[in-house]
Amino acid sequence: MKTIKNILATVGVICISGLFIFSVQKAPVEETDDNTVNDTNDSRPVKDYNVYALSVPDYLEFAGEKVPLDNPDILERMDRELLVNTYWQSNGLLMYKRSAKYFPIIEPILKKHGIPDDFKYLAVIESGLTNVVSPAGATGVWQIMKATGRENGLEVNANVDERYHLEMATEVACKYLKNAKERLGSWTLAAAAYNAGNAGISRRLNDQGVTGYYDLLLGEETGRYVFRIVAVKEILSHPDKYGFNFDDSDLYSAVPTYKVEVDTVVTDFSKFAKNYGINYKILKLHNPWLREGHLNNKSRKKYYIEIPKKGFYSTNP
Repeated sequence: MKTIKNILATVGVICISGLFIFSVQKAPVEETDDNTVNDTNDSRPVKDYNVYALSVPDYLEFAGEKVPLDNPDILERMDRELLVNTYWQSNGLLMYKRSAKYFPIIEPILKKHGIPDDFKYLAVIESGLTNVVSPAGATGVWQIMKATGRENGLEVNANVDERYHLEMATEVACKYLKNAKERLGSWTLAAAAYNAGNAGISRRLNDQGVTGYYDLLLGEETGRYVFRIVAVKEILSHPDKYGFNFDDSDLYSAVPTYKVEVDTVVTDFSKFAKNYGINYKILKLHNPWLREGHLNNKSRKKYYIEIPKKGFYSTNP
């Protein structure tokens, strides 16, 4: 019984202490232009910050194919993606910065394969131009599945995963898109197929008796997919129009590199990196497709490892 009383007394002290702490805490305050202090719980709008509706352009197209903005449903869906991507400002700025670094790598590969330049924006919405891995296992800037990579000649295993190799992955994406265009008849449908698969888009076209993406009833992700690409294209093409301010010096740029041919086993990439005046971290930054600290290479395959030119990193190899 005494123990119970002691417990109750302790609980009482804690409760009283909590009430005291709660009572002396105040809401955050902010200083105004006239040096007076306002309670931030004030429901009045924050001064000098405004959110504006956007005017959807009269004409938008993807890969030369017009977006039918005279359709009210299409107009609303386009407006949504423009708003979402304009007012996610931090992400927008990162897209400008990264695109300056990676578009010069992607663009000539698209051109070589006859793929419209607009498909570089597909890579932006797929991955944010980073080497991410989706919950389903899609990997790299182009979000390529393991089976798709292997079917198109990429090496994909625990030691080497060429889905992380931007040039090689772009080649695979081009093959897929070209095949999808031939099968489905339009670049817009080819873009949708990149998300939902050729078979998935074909089945929905047949089931619904239509021939174009904008007439299809689709799930949330694929239904937004092309609109997101078009929105990102519009915003990245007209930064001033959408309120993004930066100088060329703010953008990221690629570090110049040269290639080293390797056709043997590499037992330790840390030591390998030191031979070229860099450390393991820098080696991995330029060769994310090397997944382990060594290279098995029992088949004596030729690999080309990117080494940054001297003077661009201050490191202790």
